[in-house]
Amino acid sequence: MNSFRFLCAAALAPVALLVGGGPALADDQNAPPAPSDDPHDHPPAEIVVTGALQGNRLDALSGVAVLQAARLDQAIRPSIGETLANTPGVSATSFGPTASRPVLRGLQGERVKVLSDGIGAIDVSNTSVDHAAVVNPLLAQRIEVLRGPQSLLYGSSAIGGVVNVIEKRIPTDIPREAYHIGALATYGSAANERSLGGTLEVPIAGQFVFHADASYDKSDDMKIGGAALTPALQAQALATARAGTGDPDIDYAGNAAVSGTLPNTAARTWTVGSGLSYIGANGMIGVSYTHTDSLYGVPIRFATLPGEEQEAPRIKLRQDRVDLRSEIDPASPFLQSITFRAAFADYAHSELEQDGSVGTTFLDKGIEARLELKQAKIGNWQGASGVQFVNRDFNVIGDEAFLPKNTTRQVGLFTVQQLELGPWKLEAGARFEHTALSTNPAGDQPQFFSGERVFNTLSGSLGASYALAPLWRLGINLSRTERAPAAEELFANGPHAGTEAYEIGDTNLVPERATSVEAILRGGDADLGVELSAYHTWFDNFIYDDRTGAVIDGLPVYQNRQGTARWYGFEAQGNATLARFGGWKLGAEALADWVHATILNYGPAPRIPPLRVQGTLRLASEKWDLSAEVERTTAQNRVAPNETPTPGFTTVGLSVGWKPWGEDRPLSFILSGNNLFDVVARRHASYLKDYAPLTGRDIRLTARLEL
Repeated sequence: MNSFRFLCAAALAPVALLVGGGPALADDQNAPPAPSDDPHDHPPAEIVVTGALQGNRLDALSGVAVLQAARLDQAIRPSIGETLANTPGVSATSFGPTASRPVLRGLQGERVKVLSDGIGAIDVSNTSVDHAAVVNPLLAQRIEVLRGPQSLLYGSSAIGGVVNVIEKRIPTDIPREAYHIGALATYGSAANERSLGGTLEVPIAGQFVFHADASYDKSDDMKIGGAALTPALQAQALATARAGTGDPDIDYAGNAAVSGTLPNTAARTWTVGSGLSYIGANGMIGVSYTHTDSLYGVPIRFATLPGEEQEAPRIKLRQDRVDLRSEIDPASPFLQSITFRAAFADYAHSELEQDGSVGTTFLDKGIEARLELKQAKIGNWQGASGVQFVNRDFNVIGDEAFLPKNTTRQVGLFTVQQLELGPWKLEAGARFEHTALSTNPAGDQPQFFSGERVFNTLSGSLGASYALAPLWRLGINLSRTERAPAAEELFANGPHAGTEAYEIGDTNLVPERATSVEAILRGGDADLGVELSAYHTWFDNFIYDDRTGAVIDGLPVYQNRQGTARWYGFEAQGNATLARFGGWKLGAEALADWVHATILNYGPAPRIPPLRVQGTLRLASEKWDLSAEVERTTAQNRVAPNETPTPGFTTVGLSVGWKPWGEDRPLSFILSGNNLFDVVARRHASYLKDYAPLTGRDIRLTARLEL
């Protein structure tokens, strides 16, 4: 707690600079807009706020995606992975409807950084795919996905990219009305899902803003389009049942017959939070508190062969989190702003047995802090630099503790610099990171490594874009990234009930290195938009988990290894206005993405999403937004050793959006039908794809109110 007190003191230090100022907004972007019937702020989708240097999507040197407003309302799901699953270049781990993290360009886990307002989630979702990320899409104002030079600001583990869920729990501007209320309610038929989230912001005494929020989400077991098991696994289960050679306590024929509903996937989650900010002429300072409580089931890895273990674990999760934020304008010719962000979280979850007893408990206490110095723009040159500190104390207690007690301490120094030279925009980034990982296993855990591993890594990137024409840019980005192995990759050695796998790390792992090149073309206007990107990455010492084919304690063995890997792929998206008539606009949208990944002397990398193509027709007016969507995900037959292929599938969706009082009014409704033909769809990026298909037919109603 001494470190936490130090962070509090550091955040409070700027108060002396703030209290002397009169009422003002935190920055010029929050100045009051031209008068309209709607007093609320609506950030334009083209502005990317993730990163110290905010800018236009047109100028970004790699793939960027933004979800907000009606697009976010339509996409929102209980987990961040499923919320982003239809975003270009993004898939999801799909470990049930609650524990689903984003997969960016085929990379997941440690290589994807999930942030809450620019600071890590401080949970254990990176430890295993069955652990839910403690970020709340229901309360999100905006979600951004970022790759490229600015991702180095958040750590070398962001080698795949950054997902930033932007809330307003710490207010950074003063509402222009006496109070601001936001509410979102959803119902989804596939799991009888009921959710409600609400926020309140109230200005106090001209310079303080109080924020409060709460959300509640409850769902039953998820409905699926057909059988839970693939035909091959159904045949195995029936053969075991006929032979009578399996565990007498397991109903193998019953496993083969599971259909229509996916057992053990019900969930209940609630959060409450509050924040208070002081906003003065020279900046702002604020603090917030959040409590999250969740109970959710993990899809069952049904036993089909003799000797296989079968469990139906549920996870009871709790997190208490305190966030600090301060921003000041130092009135310096060299510095535009100084921003300090910090968070402390106390996290715990227990994996419950079928009788409700606690099997294994995960404990995590973490502090993350970052100080960013944004340079004043000198001519055409601007930049930002800073330091980041992470401390994580992690422990697993119970019969299935597959990790020893361990501590991770990390300090990173980073910088990003931008220069404009006529039609050219240049950007460079660099990051040095010192990481120390130590273990302290209990005396009765001789299977675990005891000691410390220390890594020093250096990463850098360089990019340029050229204006081919007004509103059209062509860019290229080069990067060299080093990532220290995580504690889970180094020290794991034991059974894990949540993933129903026996996980083995490698204490001899060395830093992973990736050399990447990406080219991107962006452009368009109000009636036409195009974004194309292609990338190639060469990995040295690529860390992957190899399903060896062995079975220990009735669980399949996954062993961490390293090798040389090659990654390449593309993303494409576009939109066009086809016609305008009588206040209506008819448009078409399309996206496609594809990844090809190979580990030398091993074969295809595991869990790589196949080609996906999506097309949408949209008819919109001031009050109505009607759309029809078809998505085709092709079969994935290019599989890793001991990995099964995944058949392709096609889903169809329809959506109707209605704003009763027009575009700038506070009430909106969205009625959508997803997977209307109730197809059995399996996502290749999921560990449980052969046991747990995606949601079947789902009719959803979403209502949003802003006052």
